[in-house]
Amino acid sequence: MDTFGLLGQGLIAAMQWQNLIYAFIGVTLGTAVGVLPGIGPALTVALLLPVTYRLDPAGSLIMFAGIYYGGMYGGSTTSILLNTPGESASIVTALEGNKMARKGRGGPALATSAIGSFVAGLIATLGLAFIAPFVVKFALMFGPADYFALMILAFITVSAAFGDSALRGLTALFIGLGLGVIGIDLQTGQARLAFGIPDLLDGIEVTTLAVAMFAIGETLMIAGTSGSIKDEVIAVKGSIWMTAEDWKRSWGAWLRGTAIGFPIGAMPAGGAEIGTFFSYATEKQLTKYPEEFGEGAIEGVAGPEAANNASAAGTLVPLLTLGLPTTATAAIMLAGFQQFGLQPGPLLFANNASLVWALIASLLVANFMLVVLNLPLIGLWVRLLTIPKPWLYGGILVFATLGTLGANGAMSGHIGPISFSFELMMLLAFGILGYLLRRFGYPIAPVVVGLILGPMAEQQLRRALAISQGDFTALFHSPIAIVLYILAAAAILIPLYFRLRGKGEVFSQLASDED
Repeated sequence: MDTFGLLGQGLIAAMQWQNLIYAFIGVTLGTAVGVLPGIGPALTVALLLPVTYRLDPAGSLIMFAGIYYGGMYGGSTTSILLNTPGESASIVTALEGNKMARKGRGGPALATSAIGSFVAGLIATLGLAFIAPFVVKFALMFGPADYFALMILAFITVSAAFGDSALRGLTALFIGLGLGVIGIDLQTGQARLAFGIPDLLDGIEVTTLAVAMFAIGETLMIAGTSGSIKDEVIAVKGSIWMTAEDWKRSWGAWLRGTAIGFPIGAMPAGGAEIGTFFSYATEKQLTKYPEEFGEGAIEGVAGPEAANNASAAGTLVPLLTLGLPTTATAAIMLAGFQQFGLQPGPLLFANNASLVWALIASLLVANFMLVVLNLPLIGLWVRLLTIPKPWLYGGILVFATLGTLGANGAMSGHIGPISFSFELMMLLAFGILGYLLRRFGYPIAPVVVGLILGPMAEQQLRRALAISQGDFTALFHSPIAIVLYILAAAAILIPLYFRLRGKGEVFSQLASDED
C-alpha cells in the first residue's frame, strides 16, 4: 500500500473517539507545560510514563506526541509575554517577541507564532509520513555490526548535542551505560551488579529513572536555588489578529523556517535550538526591514517558531525509523515505546504498522487542535504563569511518587518492623543523582539514553562477534558501519576543532593587545 493509503488508514484510527481524547489531553497538557517556565515536555512525559503503564499503547503514545507538539507551541507564550522561554527551543522567540509585546503588539506576535507553528507542523508531519518509509527501507539492510555502529553514533551525538561539554555528555552517558548492565545477563543467566538484592535482578526500570532524573531532580534544583525574581507578565493589548502587512511579512518566514527546522530536527545531532537560531539568522539577512530587528520584527518570531515546530516532526524520523532519540523528550518517548514492549526501528513499521501510522496521523489532528486552543484561550495560558512555584513543584513531587507507586510500588524491603518500597528508594536516589548532575552542569538525557540503548548495543555487539567467531575486525567490514563510525568521529572532532580554534583566536587577540 502506498503512503497515501497508509496515512488514510492512520487518520481513520486517529479519529476514533478514544484517540481523539488522548490527543486532546496531550496537546492541552503540552501547551500548559510549555507555558510554565522550567517545566518542559520531557518532564511531563516522564511523569506520565508510570501512570500510562496499563493503558492502551496507541492512545498513550498519541498523548505523548501531543505533549511534545503542545510544548513547542506553548513555549512561545512565556517568551513573548514574560521574556522567559518555557522551552530552550523558544529562546530565539524572546528576542523579537518580547519587544513586540512591550510595544503593544503581543497579540500579533502570539498569532504569528501559533499560525506559523500550525503551518510548519502540518508540512513537517507530511514530510515525516513520506520520508520515514524510505529510511525504513535503508535501515532494513543493517546487520548486527551496522546496528552496533549506529548505537555508537547515537551515543556520541547524544553526548555532544546535550549540554555545553562533550566530555560531560559522555560522562553522563557512561553513568547510564553502567546502570544498563545491572540485572541478569540474558545470554549467560548470571546476575550482574545486583549485590544480592532481588529487586535489581530485573534491572533498573527506565520509567523510575526518567521520572527521578527529570521530575525529582528538577524539583530539588528549583528548591535549592536561593532567591527568586518576580517576572513581569506583559498584558496582551489590542487585537490578537494579524494585519495584512503582518501576513505578508510572515508567510515566507513560516515556509523558510519549516525548510530549515525539519531536516535539522531529523539529524542525529540536530535539535530544535539549532534550527531556530539558523532561521533567525536567515530572516535577519533576508528582511526588508533590518532596522526593526532587535526592536520587534515579526519575521524574527514567525521564522524561529516555524523552525521550532518543524524540528519536532523531524525528531520523530530517526526515533521511529532507527530508534535514535535526538532530544530529551524523544529519549523519554523511546522509554514509553519500550514500556509497552515496542522497539522503535524499521521492524516497528512492519510489525506495528497500524500503530505507527495512527501516531503519525494523530500529529495532523493535534495540529488542528493546537491552533484552536492557542489563540482563543491565550488568557487562560497567561493565568497559569501566576501559579506559585512551591505549589507547582510540590504537586510534581506528589504526582511522581504516586505514579511510581502505582506502576511498581510493591513493598519489597524491610527495616525491622517497617516495610518500604525499594522502587521509591530508587526514585529518591536517582532524584538526588539528577540534582547533582544539574548542579555541576552535566546533561540528564544521556543517562536515560545510555540505560535504554546500552543493552541493545551490547546485544548487537555480541551477535556481530558470534557471527564472525570472535573476529573483532568484522565490526569494520561493512561499508555502512564504516560510514557510521566516520560520522561518530566527526560529531566529536568538528565541535572540538571549532572550540580550540575559538580559544586560539582569543589567545591571539590577548597577545596582540599586550603588544
